[in-house]
Parts: sequence; structure tokens; C-alpha cells
Amino acid sequence: MASQMTEMLKGTLEGIVLAILAERSAYGYEITTRLRDGGFSGIAEGTVYALLVRIEQRGLVDVEKVPSEKGPPRKVYSLNTHGRDQLAEFWRTWSFLAEHIEQLRPTSSTRTTDANEGA
Repeated sequence: MASQMTEMLKGTLEGIVLAILAERSAYGYEITTRLRDGGFSGIAEGTVYALLVRIEQRGLVDVEKVPSEKGPPRKVYSLNTHGRDQLAEFWRTWSFLAEHIEQLRPTSSTRTTDANEGA
């Protein structure tokens, strides 16, 4: 199951991170912590930082360097208008896929009927 989860997260992690940033601005470590606290414990920090670089390059976020008490300044990511549009598209796509995938899931009565037909 871990492999399947990893593959599915590859396609949805951007939308998940945009949703986190829609709530409030955050820096990379905060985003990683929020993901882990939300049940995505297997996500590596490097995966999140690589994603943040990509969404910054695509113009989905605004970035502000904020001084840090320890070490170099932190990059704080804020969702901008283009990012909000992308997030809205993510949710439309997610809703469409979830609805249609759910229609394919057999109900418990369907599984019972199928099992009896094979007997």
C-alpha cells in the first residue's frame, strides 16, 4: 500500500500544499510539519522543498525572505491569485475524480451478490 500511496501523493501533493497555503502563509518546515500532523507522516522535507521551488517558479506563490533567529533567512510562501486559481482547479478536478471513482467502488451488497453468483 505504501507504494500506491506514494504514487497517488505525487499527483496530489501540489494541491494539498496549495490548500495549506490558502489558510495562511508558511515556510517550508511549517508546511512539512502540517502535512505530518495531518497524517502524511512519510513525506520527506526534501520532497516538500522541491515542490515549493516548482510552485515558486510557476508563479503560484509569492515569497518573502524573513530573518531567522538561527541561520539564514526563511522563505515564507504566500498563495497569490494565480495560486488560488490553480487551487480552485485542483478542487474541481479532485471532486470530479472522487465522484467518478466512488461510482466504481462496489457496495457491500454488490460484493455479496457477485460472490453468490460465482458459487
